[in-house]
Amino acid sequence: MRPDRPDRTAETRTPPAVPGWLTLLGVLAVAINLRPALTSVAPILGDIQTSTGLRPSIAGLLTTAPVLCLGIFGPLAPWLARRIGSERTIGLFLAVLGTGCMLRATTVPLGLFTGTLMAGAGIGVIGVLLPAILKREFPDQAARLTGSYTLLLCLGAAAAAGLTVPVAAYFDNSWRAGLTVWCLPALLALLVWSPQLRRTAQPRAAGPAPNAIWKDRLAWQVTLFMGLQSSLAYCVFGWLPFILQTRGVSVGDSGITMSISIGAQLLTALGGPLIATAFRDQRPAVLLFMGLTLAGLLGIVYAPLSSSTAWAVVLGLGQGGTFSVALSLIVLRAQDATMTGRLSGMAQSVGYTLAAMGPLMVGTFYDWYGNWNAVAVMFCMIALLGTLAGLGAGRRRFVGG
Repeated sequence: MRPDRPDRTAETRTPPAVPGWLTLLGVLAVAINLRPALTSVAPILGDIQTSTGLRPSIAGLLTTAPVLCLGIFGPLAPWLARRIGSERTIGLFLAVLGTGCMLRATTVPLGLFTGTLMAGAGIGVIGVLLPAILKREFPDQAARLTGSYTLLLCLGAAAAAGLTVPVAAYFDNSWRAGLTVWCLPALLALLVWSPQLRRTAQPRAAGPAPNAIWKDRLAWQVTLFMGLQSSLAYCVFGWLPFILQTRGVSVGDSGITMSISIGAQLLTALGGPLIATAFRDQRPAVLLFMGLTLAGLLGIVYAPLSSSTAWAVVLGLGQGGTFSVALSLIVLRAQDATMTGRLSGMAQSVGYTLAAMGPLMVGTFYDWYGNWNAVAVMFCMIALLGTLAGLGAGRRRFVGG
């Protein structure tokens, strides 16, 4: 090899030092942007349908498509990270996410759906990489910091659910304004994340072949738990306000109820990893939080409207816990940052592809039957399968071990 042409595959350039607190601040700033693009649609879905004439099943694509994008674009994350670095990949897709939020307010249906797909792509890629960064930079605190990370995800979701309708009302009931405003936190996060962009891509760590994880039973159990609990979560993000509206709740109050539910997730998002690690393994936490989730869903569908707020809180406590446990399992079932990245990619790409079917089936069943009974049965089946997968994933074992 010529001496003036160094071997790039052997290059071990040290990235510029970035203080740990600044890295953590950047992770948390990015995390708060991984749900508003998803939860901002449901509170004004009725307004979008009214102004555009979209059928419920077609309008439901606005809640299904971004979740499907999480699965489709998630596998790109490890590939891009190896070439340009995880930090630069996150910066690039933060820009994609912000642009998508702005584009949703343009022409219907082209701009609305294109922007929705871009936002989903951004969230899908970023969401795969952040857990691996936590494992790499904070290996001894990764499980605990996952709670803080999940807390910020839930906070962003709650803010979008509760503020989208008031923002739209302020701008003459413009649903376009209600969707566009969520580009602003993405641009702010990009600014906070900018110091990380100086890092370079690192050499691939030695270890099992990347494809080996797809044959690992435990990895599939983690993946199925992530996907099935996410399916219920995105059914809530996409349809909870509409379910309440069909039962007689106003648009504004239904958005507030969803915001309360997501706000309740903050408690178990932060406390879920602590509960999950308080026992010998994570199976008790899986049973607890999945049980609360199913009870809350059935309460929203069938309980008297006077108790809907209480059931929304139960639902939020369950879903905050299931999501934080799912993310914790990615960290706890992997022995190092490399395996965490691979498991995160598998669990989120396959899991979110599976999760995307949930909101689509809700819209389809409601179109077919004109009531929520079939949807309630679907909730029960998803919760049962998710619990079985979680009981397998919750055992004290390592992927590839």
